Amino acid sequence: MDTPRYLECLRADAARLREVAAEGLAARVPTCPDWTVRELVEHVATVYLHKAETMRRDSWPDPWPPDVSAEQPLELMDRTLADLLAELESRSPGDKSLTWYEPDQTVGFWTRRMAQETVIHRVDAELAAGAPLAPIPADLAVDGVDELLRCFFAYATANWPDDFGAALPANDGRTLSVVAGDHTFHVRLATSGAVVTASDSPAEATISGSAADVLLWLWRRPPATEPSLTGDRQLATTFHDMLQEATQ
Repeated sequence: MDTPRYLECLRADAARLREVAAEGLAARVPTCPDWTVRELVEHVATVYLHKAETMRRDSWPDPWPPDVSAEQPLELMDRTLADLLAELESRSPGDKSLTWYEPDQTVGFWTRRMAQETVIHRVDAELAAGAPLAPIPADLAVDGVDELLRCFFAYATANWPDDFGAALPANDGRTLSVVAGDHTFHVRLATSGAVVTASDSPAEATISGSAADVLLWLWRRPPATEPSLTGDRQLATTFHDMLQEATQ
C-alpha cells in the first residue's frame, strides 16, 4: 500500500469510528472490557496526538500523557486526527522519525501504523454500538496481517524472548502458515525468535480465511467467519496466545 491509500483508509475508518461512537459514549467495549466508548475514543485521540508530537520533536513526548479530561471526546478526536494528518501529509514517507520499531525509523511507519490502529479500534467501536461491521478492504487487511506478524510478533520474539516464557524453546523449529486471502505467510518459531516469510512452504498448522477475517482473528476481534484451523490445533492456539503477548 502507498501513502495515499493508507491515508484514505485512515480517514474512512476514523470517520466510521466517530460515527458509531456518537451513538453512546457510555457503552462498554466488549473487546476492550476495561473501557467505555468514551475511553476508547480518548485512547485513539491520544495515540494520534502522541504520534504527531513524536514526528514534530523526533523524540518521545515527555511528560506523557496529557490531561484531556476537560475536552469533549469526539471533539478531541477531531482535533488530534486533524493534527496527525497535517503532520503525515507535510512529510515524505521516507523522512526520518523516531518509532518503536528499530528497523523502520521513518514517517511511513507511522502512516501505516495509524491506519492499522484505526481500523481495529473502529471495529471495537462498532461492536460496542451493536452496529454492523463495515468491510475491511482486502489490501488493508493483508497489510495488517503482514504488520502484525513481522513488526509485532517476529520483532517481539527476537528482542524480548523471555516475555514468551517456555513457548519459544518448547516449539523451536515448528512451523505455521497464515493464509490471508491470496497471501500466505510462513511462520517458523525458534528460541531466538520467530521468522516470517511470504511463502507457501509446508507447515504443521495452517490458519486460513479471508484477509479481513484472519486479521480480526489474529487481533482477537470476532471475525464474520472464523478462519479454518488445520493441522496441529494446539500449535495454532499457542501461536495465538503468543501473538497476544506480542501486542501488549
